[in-house]
Amino acid sequence: MRFIARLIDKLQRHPKRIVFPEGTEPRILHAARQFHALRLGAPIVLGDRQKVNEAAGHAGVPLDGIRVIDPETSSDLDSFVQRFMRLRRSQGVQEPEARMAMKQPNYFGAMMVAMHQADGFVSGANDIPGSVFRPLFQIVKVAPQATAASSCMIVELQNAKFGEDGVLFIADCGVIPEPNVEELAEIAVATASLAKHLLNIRPRVAFLSFSTKGSAMHASVGRVQAAAALARQRAEQKGLAADFDGELQVDAALVEEIARRKAPESPVAGRANVLIFPELNSGNIGAKLLQHVACANAYGQILLGLDRPAAEVSRGSTAQDILGVAAIVGVQAIAYHLLYPGSGEVLPGE
Repeated sequence: MRFIARLIDKLQRHPKRIVFPEGTEPRILHAARQFHALRLGAPIVLGDRQKVNEAAGHAGVPLDGIRVIDPETSSDLDSFVQRFMRLRRSQGVQEPEARMAMKQPNYFGAMMVAMHQADGFVSGANDIPGSVFRPLFQIVKVAPQATAASSCMIVELQNAKFGEDGVLFIADCGVIPEPNVEELAEIAVATASLAKHLLNIRPRVAFLSFSTKGSAMHASVGRVQAAAALARQRAEQKGLAADFDGELQVDAALVEEIARRKAPESPVAGRANVLIFPELNSGNIGAKLLQHVACANAYGQILLGLDRPAAEVSRGSTAQDILGVAAIVGVQAIAYHLLYPGSGEVLPGE
């Protein structure tokens, strides 16, 4: 928890409002209670007020300091319905469909973030990823200067010799199944930017493969090599000071002794703190192996490229995991414009 402790210290000086749509889930309630108790900001939980009260009572969680909003009876429901209709006009969404959507906590929470009534969004403890991503992608959408949304996991290992004092940023683990060269490069630059933003470090980004520096030939290896080259260009254009290299096998990326044999000229090999997987299968599998086999603390999915800070947590998350994700989202919200210039603007009249 060294990593999260650093973020907590920062967030206590700049508290934020985080909305948790799953207000009847005990783990969410415990995380929201801790968020308030640690003075990180104002937690907001969504759901039928009576059901939230009952769930909190069964879980032994006092609700003082936690704001409870029922989307179905909220005074904002009508304005949110009108806003959603405007956003989805091209899809032919009419008032009854918009109202039905806005009564769903994930849709209501996404609209709260879009309309600056909350600073960040955390959901997924009970919902499949699509139920979390769909409202965010329809309402919050992609940030200016970003071309696609993706995600990363942040894992903190017990062995501090890996990554940045044990912290590794891993992407993409949740959104783009088979990224092309451009998408893979954007995932890498966005993840590196997040690492820089949260830890004030120089990101060392390894594009992972089953090959190291041409040790094997395959179309997927060429895609990784091209993405690494493109990421260097895009980082330079953004003024992001970071190192990118690939293709690298994971042992060459993380273990200095092996790196000296396999990639002695690499600025990243043996010292990587950001790992970019070639596609979603390997990224998700790798992150969960680290979490459960290596007993790492894992936080995410932290969504990248969205106009506002948001995260989708795993259904296997603990209350402490959710609290950690909320802290990450809160710290992002302190200066989100540094990650995505021009983000979070509400157009006049909306």
